[in-house]
Amino acid sequence: MLDEWGATVVAVSDVNGAAYDPAGLDPHTIPSHDEEPEAVTDYADETIGNDELLTLDVDLLIPEAIGDVITEANADSIQADLIVEGANGPTTFAADAILAERDIPVVPDILANAGGVTVSYFEWLQDINRRSWSLEEVQEQLDQEMLSAWEDVRVEVEKGGVTWRDAASIVALSRLVDAHANRGLWP
Repeated sequence: MLDEWGATVVAVSDVNGAAYDPAGLDPHTIPSHDEEPEAVTDYADETIGNDELLTLDVDLLIPEAIGDVITEANADSIQADLIVEGANGPTTFAADAILAERDIPVVPDILANAGGVTVSYFEWLQDINRRSWSLEEVQEQLDQEMLSAWEDVRVEVEKGGVTWRDAASIVALSRLVDAHANRGLWP
């Protein structure tokens, strides 16, 4: 999607390393894991290791595969202007503190990769209501929910003084307080 939106994708990785081209890759030429597992580096003119990948001078870094890849040991070497956590817990607490000190925003996993859980909720709703949604309906509802969550967290960040992760926690806890006030303890 980033490529379709006009971004220059300079690296794509899997467990074996990363395809890298500072001038930009065509991500459509790299097979997906379903098409050919662990083949990212097989089709690359230039490759780098995953440790080096994390420290590239890029606008956006999206760790998407495994947890604990951005750590206290490498957080000072991160050069990205923005990190969006596509994986569950890719940034350790110590690294998160270092990145915050360095003013590198981290959009937390609880917000950035919540689409799958949200769609699972939609599946549950469809099941209990014995109703089926079209792909378009699912995408429309997902867009609405994710954009709403993004906006709520963004507002907290813009109030100042909190990280994206803290803002997401503030929003979540505020929603719990509101639900408790409106419904009491449930069930």
